Amino acid sequence: MTSDELGQVFNLSLVTCHSSLVTVLMAIPEREPALLSLVYTAGLGLLAVWLALSLVRGMRRRRSTLAAVAPADLPTEVRQRLGVTTTNRGLYWLRWFFILLALAVFGFHLYWAQYAAERNERFEELNYKDLRNRRLAESTLRGWILDRSGKLENALALYTRGPNGEIVRAYPLDHEMAQLFGSDRGDPGLERALFGIQSNNAPEAIDLALNHDIKQPANLDVRLTIDRDMQKTAVEQLRDRHGAVVVLNPQTGEVLAMYSNPSYSIEEVQDEANWIRLDANERDRPLVNRALRAYYIPGSTFKTVVSIAAFLSNMQDSQFTCTAAGYVASPGSPPIFDNGGTGEVHGHIPIDTAYEVSCNQFFAQMAVKLGPARLKQAAQLLGIGTYDDPADTTKGRRRPDIWNTSSPTVARALAPSESAIVTNPKMRTYDLALEGFGQGYAGQMTPLQMAMVAATVANLQGRLMKPKIEFNQPPAVFNQVLRPEQAAQIRRMMGLVTQGPSGTATSVFAPITAQGLLTGGKTGTAEKEVPVYDPKTGEPKKVKKYERDRKGNIIREYEEVVIDHEHKRVDSWFLCVAPLDYPQLAIAVIIEGGGYGAKAAAPVAAALVLKARDLGLLGNTQAQPSAQQQQQRAPQAQQRPAQSATPQPKQTPLATPRPKATPRAAPTRSP
Repeated sequence: MTSDELGQVFNLSLVTCHSSLVTVLMAIPEREPALLSLVYTAGLGLLAVWLALSLVRGMRRRRSTLAAVAPADLPTEVRQRLGVTTTNRGLYWLRWFFILLALAVFGFHLYWAQYAAERNERFEELNYKDLRNRRLAESTLRGWILDRSGKLENALALYTRGPNGEIVRAYPLDHEMAQLFGSDRGDPGLERALFGIQSNNAPEAIDLALNHDIKQPANLDVRLTIDRDMQKTAVEQLRDRHGAVVVLNPQTGEVLAMYSNPSYSIEEVQDEANWIRLDANERDRPLVNRALRAYYIPGSTFKTVVSIAAFLSNMQDSQFTCTAAGYVASPGSPPIFDNGGTGEVHGHIPIDTAYEVSCNQFFAQMAVKLGPARLKQAAQLLGIGTYDDPADTTKGRRRPDIWNTSSPTVARALAPSESAIVTNPKMRTYDLALEGFGQGYAGQMTPLQMAMVAATVANLQGRLMKPKIEFNQPPAVFNQVLRPEQAAQIRRMMGLVTQGPSGTATSVFAPITAQGLLTGGKTGTAEKEVPVYDPKTGEPKKVKKYERDRKGNIIREYEEVVIDHEHKRVDSWFLCVAPLDYPQLAIAVIIEGGGYGAKAAAPVAAALVLKARDLGLLGNTQAQPSAQQQQQRAPQAQQRPAQSATPQPKQTPLATPRPKATPRAAPTRSP
């Protein structure tokens, strides 16, 4: 065969290969970017090898040339001038700059290809648009999602046959589970976390380019810790109200119910236009899981955190005075009153009485005595972030490490926004006093975090268990916070709130107590400034503002959200543990605009306790004391002060930081 014939055959082969390649690329849209990625990687590799070889050759040539023409005893400066010219030196450093630039580009590519799915929240939110992942995810049926009973009839997500005979994904509790399951858009939920394509399962570029058959592993059914009926009860209790409910088992960390209202329909957001409309609703925020990612001022429920800090520091026997003049934390600062103002006076009281009547003055003084360092220690044990700069508390960092899950993907999908407080050693005494009763710099708490605080006290060993939502996941400890006897004493204090003669929720829980079911709790009320919303669009109203220079000339125009300073929203909180002697429930309830804690949130918690009893989630309730036994205990509830079961050495409190000028605004009264 002549050279011309060989050339014709070679050209024909090229045309055939090119036609085949075009046909294949047109058949599978992911193949073209995969092939280009391989070409880029190969070219970068060859370039790196060539540059490395050229550098080595250049160094050898320079040394050999110099040795041939220059004596060995020449001065260093002379040898440098003989070795390379100014131009060669410039090219030498230019080559190194090019290598570093190429490595930077490669590193950028490597980050987005391998690590962004785990570390970049924005990437996680938008990865549903990845055509490759969507095609692979849709090629395999997802497993069924069952509630804690494991029964098929109680399935939370399953497949059914549609009207046209097609198999469709169905959600019996569509609205109720929407914010936990998530959708194919926005932040990933359990559906994408449990059954999505993981980076190690996705085909590599070479597999796509060579048309290898990629077989995805079959998805198995998943059993959650969620109780279907408890979840439905939480939904019923929050109907037509904004807020959230979290119900945990404090001994295991199991999530029995978690709901945020308003919610949405999973089926509804399959339409992108509906999803965009819901995402733009800033007033109701139906796409936001308030239980995990909404910040609230905790009010008096934060006194539980301060109580834990007091027991950890052996200061639980401290007594403080509540007067009609209020507590003045530092000279020039506004006095701190209780809800009744000058008319509410509790006198010289111990911690259990202060907790029962929710005395702001007591816990303000307790926080000052504890100091930022001891408060910081307790907060960190409970999973609360502590910062010196107030701006750091509002950045909304995610905390996947709080969850006990089978995979990091599930933990990231459920990661709550970090609750945080300020514990600067130099913070003003007045600010520290405000934190003591859940105001000021304590105003960045999520409902999940407050449920974890209640669960710590409810745990018989004083441990904070990591929340878990996968039924077969073994329990895991987040921190050992309290000694068992300390946890028991704080539980007794919580019992005074729902059973004591002056308890702020005694009247709400009286019917439950009469049935012999003893509970504990803590009310909380917090005022919060909120924007003024347009009733038609649901968007916050804005006004134009102008920034002027010294001469009055406008240098910048911007819009500012209108805040209703006169009519603050009063949020209602309640923490609950039940049964008191062997807690199986730790509940946090927040009702936006609900008023006092005993008015709106406490009845919701009471209804959840009764439902849990009916479902058998409280264990052996017959072991609880009868009403007659409870009456016999009543005199014991009056004994003051609470004594630690194990004597501890006295500790010297840290020095109280001196206040600075310009006090903050007067505190919100929070029973």
